[in-house]
Parts: sequence; structure tokens; C-alpha cells
Amino acid sequence: MTATIRDVANAAGVSASTVSRAFGRPEKVDDDTRRRILAAARALDYQPNRAAQSLITGRTGNIGIVVPDLGNPFFPSVVKGAQTRAHELGYPVLLADTDEDAAAEPPLVRSLARQVDGLILCAPRMSDRELREAQDQCPIVLVNRRVPGIPAVTIDNAGGMGQAANHLRALGHKRVGYVAGPASSYSNLERSAAVEQHLVAAGMTCALIGAYDPSFDGGAGAADAVLLADVSAVIVYNDVMAIGLVSRLTAYGVSIPAELSIVGFDDIPIASMITPPLTTVRIEREQAGRVAIEHLHALLTARRGEIDPPPELGTELVVRGSTARAR
Repeated sequence: MTATIRDVANAAGVSASTVSRAFGRPEKVDDDTRRRILAAARALDYQPNRAAQSLITGRTGNIGIVVPDLGNPFFPSVVKGAQTRAHELGYPVLLADTDEDAAAEPPLVRSLARQVDGLILCAPRMSDRELREAQDQCPIVLVNRRVPGIPAVTIDNAGGMGQAANHLRALGHKRVGYVAGPASSYSNLERSAAVEQHLVAAGMTCALIGAYDPSFDGGAGAADAVLLADVSAVIVYNDVMAIGLVSRLTAYGVSIPAELSIVGFDDIPIASMITPPLTTVRIEREQAGRVAIEHLHALLTARRGEIDPPPELGTELVVRGSTARAR
């Protein structure tokens, strides 16, 4: 027989209305009572009626996640971490992909905001103004984007680029290229500025190479420009592009890393599986998703003054076979 809200209330020693608040408006219930109610609900295998809760509380119980490209292995890892943590907190997740179309983001976010209590926006391409307008519709948390006044889980792009630059300097490289991603990408702007700063500070020459689609084909399309730049090493905007670049240069007969060292960014799973394995900057992608959900949950359930800002996530250089000493 299916457990009811009254069964949970009786088991927890509270009223049915308190059980309803514990699921729909948890900030209105003290921690000890809520833990007792949740324990009783688990023991009875009670599932709250979300449709009824929505009518009572004005909340859907859902969280939305918007990513620019699920075909990029970076974002499924973020989504996996977010979904796992959302499930632990009792939130169903609605997922949307903008297919790297900046113009599609605002209407998609407006539509999704009506169906959820809060949104996670991963590397959004929207302007600062559009993001603030989205914040007026529902609470949002950004991943890998900074906008004043909007909470964000950020990544130490500058630190990661510094590690990559120091690695290439130690290998004796003097002229290093940066193969850029989309000009409209916030993370690309951060990474391009950081790599130029670190290379120049280390007494090296930085060659900024193009602006390419953040995809395998985008990286492959940069191959000619890389060869013309007369560099001994390149740092690439992301791993997917770096793998495309390795593929095209290998087809040209260029020996990697004997003739050109290549460093990626993200450490997606396939980075260690290609030949040669890709030296890259690792980001804790699943952790980014988990932290974003935890902060959004805090926005939905806690008083504003009690919420700490999300942390900046660190990066780590992973040295593999795509870099070597300069000839």
C-alpha cells in the first residue's frame, strides 16, 4: 500500500502540514524536524506529490541545466555531477542544449524558467544584461562565467594557463601559440589573456592564432595557421580542439611532439586515449556540477545572509606524451 503524507506525519510525530513544508518549503522547518521527517519518508518509501506541492507552494520542485553543447565531452561530465547531487537533494532535473547558438539562449532560458525553481547556466554566451534579466525570472547559478551580482562556480583559468606556460618554458620552448576558441566565449577571453600574460612574463613570445569553433573540426581547421605561425608549441582552448589539431597535423606528416608540442585544456576522458596522449590542464568537471547544485539549493532554501559564495575550482596540469623538449 502506498504511504501517504499522514503516514509520514504520524511516524515523525508532526502534523501533515509540517511534512508538506519540509518537502515544499524546507527553509520553514528546523533541521532536526526535517531530518526526522525525511527519515520517516525513506522508511515508508513515501514519494511527495509534486503537482500538489506546486499548487500549494508556487514551486515546481525542478531544477534546470542549460549547456552550450552536449556533444562536447566537457559538459556531460558537469551535468553528471549536477544530476547526481540534485537527485541526492530530491530535485528532478530538466536539461537543455543550445547547440552553441548564442541567439537561442535567451528564449530558451525564459521558457525553462517558467518550469523550474532555479537554473544552472554552464558557460553561457548571453550578455551580462541578458543574464541579469534571467536572474529576475528565477534564481540562477553560473558555471565558468563571471557576472557581478550573479553567483558563479568559476574555474582558475589563469592558474591553469600559468602551469601550461611554465611547463613549456621548462621544456625550452621560446615561441608558443595559443589556438583560440570562440571570440564570444568568456572562458576563451580569460584563457587567451592569461596565456599571453604568463608567456610574456616568462620571457617567451606568444602568438595568438585565430578564433575557432570549439570542436574537433575547429581544431583541425586551425592546423594551417599553426604551421604558418612558426611556433614550437601551442596551447589550445580545449581538448576537443586539441585532438582535432593533432589529427590534422598527423595527417600532414607532422610528428607530435618531436616537431610540435601541444597542450589542451579540460582533461576530457579521451585525452588520455589518443596517440600521443594529450598533455592538458585538468578541471574537476563533476565537482563543478555538484557545487553549482548545492549553491542553487542554498539559494532556494536558506536566507541570503547565510549563503557563502561558490568557490573557485582549481586546475592541475597533467603531463602526457604530446609535449617534449624543444628541438
